[in-house]
Formats: sequence, C-alpha cells, structure tokens
Amino acid sequence: MRVDESRPSIDGFLDHLAVERQSSKHTIDAYRRDLQALADWAKSQNVDDVAALQAAQLRAFIAYEHRRGLTPKSLQRRLSACRSFYQWLLRHGRIAANPASALRAPKAARKLPQVLDVDEAVQLVEVPTDAPLGQRDRALLELLYSSGLRVSELCALRWHDLDLADGQVTVLGKGSKQRMVPVGSHARTALEAWRAEQSPKPDAPVFPGRGGKTITPRAVQLRLRQLAQRQGLFKRVHPHLLRHTFASHVLESSGDLRGVQELLGHADLGTTQIYTHLDFQHLAKVYDGAHPRAKRKG
Repeated sequence: MRVDESRPSIDGFLDHLAVERQSSKHTIDAYRRDLQALADWAKSQNVDDVAALQAAQLRAFIAYEHRRGLTPKSLQRRLSACRSFYQWLLRHGRIAANPASALRAPKAARKLPQVLDVDEAVQLVEVPTDAPLGQRDRALLELLYSSGLRVSELCALRWHDLDLADGQVTVLGKGSKQRMVPVGSHARTALEAWRAEQSPKPDAPVFPGRGGKTITPRAVQLRLRQLAQRQGLFKRVHPHLLRHTFASHVLESSGDLRGVQELLGHADLGTTQIYTHLDFQHLAKVYDGAHPRAKRKG
C-alpha cells in the first residue's frame, strides 16, 4: 500500500490556519476539502506528495476539475487554497517557488447580493414585542440591520461588548480583528428593553440559546426565516441579507465607500466595492422611472 506523503504537509498547514491565523472551522473545512481534492488527483498521477507538484501539473489539476463540472467560483476557491498552501510551504523552506502563484482560474460572473428596500427592512424588524421571545427577536433584528454584523459576530456578543449609552458595540470579526460599530437609536431601545427583561450579568450572552449558552448561527437563520414569513416578507431572508441591506442603505445615503468598508470590517476595499454596483442599480431604477427619454433596457 502506497504511503500518502501529502498528509503531514496538509495537516501542518491546517494547524497553521487554526492556531496562528485563528481561521474559522468553516474556513478550515473548506481548505481541507480543496487540498484533499488536490492530493487525490496527485495520487491518480502517481505523485505521492503534493509538495512535488509543478505549475504545469497544477494547471492540469484545475483543467481536470473544470471538466468535472466545477463552477468558476469553485475553481477559484480551489486555486486560492493551493496558493495559500504552497506559500506556506515556501515560507518554511520546503519548496523553492510557489507553483500556483501565476495560475488563474476562469472568471466567475459577479453575482450581486440581494437586499431589502427600506420599507421591507422596516417591515421585517418591527416584529411585535408582546409575542413569545418578541423582545429578543426585535433586539436581534434591529441590531443586525442597525450595525451590519456578521451572524458569527452577533452570536458571540456578551453584554459587556455593548455600550448602549454611547451607542456602540465592540465585535470580534474575521481573523480576530476587533472593531467598533455604531448602534442606531431603534436598536438601542430594543436592546435596553431586552436587557431589562433579562437582568443579565455583564458576561452573559446577549442572545442566549439552549442552556444559557450563546445562540447558534443556525438557530438565528431559522428564526429569521420564520419571522420574515410572519411579517409578510416572502423573500429568502437570512442574516447576511440584513448585512447586505445595511451596507447598501448606508452607501446609498452617504456615498462613503471607505466608511462602509470600516463598518463592515472588510480587509480589502474590493470586497466592499460590490455595493457600489447595488447603488448604481438603485440610481438606474430611479432614472428609468423618472426620465422621459431614458428607454433603457432592464
């Protein structure tokens, strides 16, 4: 039986992501799947260690995955995992050059995120507070829309992270990067009402789940789906939709792309720039509806 010589290198890289980079479990699992696909393909080519692969072989791997039906977006992710892995090997002196550095995957069509308009957002967040868990649901929805938090950031919040007097929340984002985000007046009012109902300790979760532990992202996703239907919204509502909506509405009103980048905690401005396309779509709709000689195609 042939020995899988790739395993120690891949495991070492995944440990680096977990310990040094403090990447999320979701990110590590994605890298593991991508690198396992590479290792399986290398074995089929009689290469026992992925560290020995050259650029031409990696290009053949991407072509193979393309023939298997992987989308351009999936191929980009595969190649990104390879680049990071070989860069890590290079830094540790295990290879002489990164064979993936010059490779490019097919371009994926840029899919714009869906957002709610202002009326839909207000309709969603104004859930009745006299219903079971009504105060909690109102506080949760208002905070997501007010501050554009990731669902993981929302779930991890403790009461000592919130400064409701000054209207701000401190969150720990991707890569354990801390940032402060404003909390709007409606969200502050809802959170104060929820706190008064709970009388929690400062280190207690803002949104507790089963057994008093922090609520899970999955529980938040399911609850948002239920609440959207109750509020008469039949779009696919999920936590990230509120983050997209927050970013789009702030950019639409302010035009400050750098400010939105800081609020969202994006490391790369290019990630934030997708919201400029959403803003243009809004302006284009206004133009098409108002200008007598627009005659633009949808």
